[in-house]
Amino acid sequence: MLAGLVALLQLLGPPGLDRVGALLFDSYQRAAPRTYEDAPVKVVDIDDESIRRLGQWPWPRSEIAQLTDRLGQAGASVVAFDVVFSEPDRTSPARIAEQLARGGTDSATLAALRRLPDHDSELAQSFAGTPVVLGYFLVKDHAGAQVATKAGFAIGGSPPNDSVPAFWRGIESLAQLSANAAGSGSVSLPADNDGILRSVPLLARQGDQLLPSLSLEALRVAQGAGSIVVRTSDASGEMRGSPGQVVAIKVGQFEIPTTAAGGLWLHYTRPVPARTIPAWQILDGTLSPEALANAVSGRIVFVGAGAIGLRDLISTPLRDHELGVMAHAEAVEQVILGHFLQRPDWAPGLELALVLALGAGLALLLPRLGAARGAVLVLAAIGLVVGGSWLAFSWYHYLLDPTYPVLALVLVYSAQTVLVFYREERRRAYIHSAFDRFLSPELVRQIAANPDRLELGGEEREMTVLFCDVRNFSGISEHLAPKQLIGFLIALLTPLCDVLLARKATIDKFIGDAIVAFWNAPLDDPDQHRNAARAALEMVRKLDALNLGEGRDAAAAWPGPVRIGIGLNCGLCCVGNMGSAQRLSYSLIGDTVNLTSRIEGLTKYYGVSIAIGAALHARLAGFAMLELDQVRVVGRDTPERIYVLLGDEAIASSPDFASLREHHDAMLGAYRSRDWDLARRGTGSLSESAERFGLGKFYELYVARIEALIAEAPAADWDGVYEARSK
Repeated sequence: MLAGLVALLQLLGPPGLDRVGALLFDSYQRAAPRTYEDAPVKVVDIDDESIRRLGQWPWPRSEIAQLTDRLGQAGASVVAFDVVFSEPDRTSPARIAEQLARGGTDSATLAALRRLPDHDSELAQSFAGTPVVLGYFLVKDHAGAQVATKAGFAIGGSPPNDSVPAFWRGIESLAQLSANAAGSGSVSLPADNDGILRSVPLLARQGDQLLPSLSLEALRVAQGAGSIVVRTSDASGEMRGSPGQVVAIKVGQFEIPTTAAGGLWLHYTRPVPARTIPAWQILDGTLSPEALANAVSGRIVFVGAGAIGLRDLISTPLRDHELGVMAHAEAVEQVILGHFLQRPDWAPGLELALVLALGAGLALLLPRLGAARGAVLVLAAIGLVVGGSWLAFSWYHYLLDPTYPVLALVLVYSAQTVLVFYREERRRAYIHSAFDRFLSPELVRQIAANPDRLELGGEEREMTVLFCDVRNFSGISEHLAPKQLIGFLIALLTPLCDVLLARKATIDKFIGDAIVAFWNAPLDDPDQHRNAARAALEMVRKLDALNLGEGRDAAAAWPGPVRIGIGLNCGLCCVGNMGSAQRLSYSLIGDTVNLTSRIEGLTKYYGVSIAIGAALHARLAGFAMLELDQVRVVGRDTPERIYVLLGDEAIASSPDFASLREHHDAMLGAYRSRDWDLARRGTGSLSESAERFGLGKFYELYVARIEALIAEAPAADWDGVYEARSK
């Protein structure tokens, strides 16, 4: 079925797949470009140096006449212009006289100017003495006029009215120039859909009238041929395609195999300086008459503009930017040398036979070979098909497209592979569907890759733990309906969790309005401590933005300013799949987890957003942190020194924070040494900084403690440790 589908696609020829073959042929050209041979073709380039030496374009037609005369005198068989002279020369003396007359120039000067030769007439006279082929642009709108060709056509077979590209009108050179030219041809070079010019159109159509390209007309004039013979697919002896498709064009002694539209496949050479003569070397006499004759005598000479701003650029398989005149020159070279790229009429049939034979053969063999040996067979078959296509190109210049045979092989093998691994994929899909709702995505991927990890148990790891809780959640719940409360939690927790995931956290669980997360499991995170600190700071900033309405779901109920408390600490934890045999949960336990939970609970007591333990504080060098207190939390006998996290390294290096830390440490020192007056004065000096860093409630707490200790002196064994009475 798949082989038949590919065969049908080949018959339909969808543009996307046809382009694959074209790109492959491009790669062949890059690997084996045509070797340049000194064919009787030259290009005269109006390049940047010519513009610099002789003045800006357009040049006076008298100089173009001089260029034409010198080429004709040097023995050029044809001078073909890839330039259209569609407007009168504005530098002609009579036209300059018209401009000066409007400025009040005296009549004697104007009369003298009008007596000087007209530049367009000079160029027409030059064309009369030299075999010249002029170019014209073809258009598909109402611009320009009907083109009158000087070439006659004879057609063998049905007229190619449906295969040759049709145009409405053309933009030609001035009538007096065209009248004295030996021929005229189209300079239009329509590229393929991807912008690459792979074939030069030798024919175009205007109604029922065939028109030659510049290169084809140059060949006709150079040989003095009368008519161009076009042979189509239903001529005697031809079997390719539907009636009226072009097969070959004969001009003089040359017969040119073509595409169905009358184009010539181009086999490009790499850039060859010997093909080109700069125009300035001819006009300023740098090339002597003898040297010019040696360069162009008996040759077809194309004149084109390569200067920046004048360039008629095309894209080729070898170069992104190439002069359009080079395509005409290379086409004539290939015709004269008899070097043709061809897509023979039997090529589609051979490709179709390969699709059916290889596809069906592989479908029969794969069940017996298995996936591994089948892959070897497929790769070998693809190598033979592509290799055969390459050899046909490099040895015989045939264009045989391996796209569809290779596609048939790949599709058949892929279908067989999918069937072989169907059970395994179902098993993995079951694991994903069972655990996606409970575990982190990274853990689900690891379990799918290694189902043995579903066993109960865990491992000890150094980890960083975060607890985050919403302040006054009970009060918020009291004023919101259940659905509104759920919407509020989604609007709040989603952006906070986005921050955590961006900082490589694993979200353990949600406990009502609380978030539990950790770092360094299941994947190693060598920067876990700083990732956790930065995540906590970003969560606070994100909440400030949400309170202002930035990035918040407008439909969600928001109960006014919302505050959170975050507790952070690090230490040894046991992490793994925990629970029962019926239900697993990837989580962590240990003293570090319990202590972190207690630290988070103390953020409300001290009025801070982020509190951290001593173990994490020791690993966050450079962050803005201040000691809060020594606390004996519920359930632990050993006091814990806790700190407030106020900012990152930028805050820590600011002068304001440096001043705050100095006075803060002094106040704590006085407090613990029982110097109550100094401690009280210290809290007073910190009042301004307190509000800036959100420590107002904290210092109010210490003021109340100091006042209580002054009123009732502490016992002799007082150690300054605060006894927390709740979780």
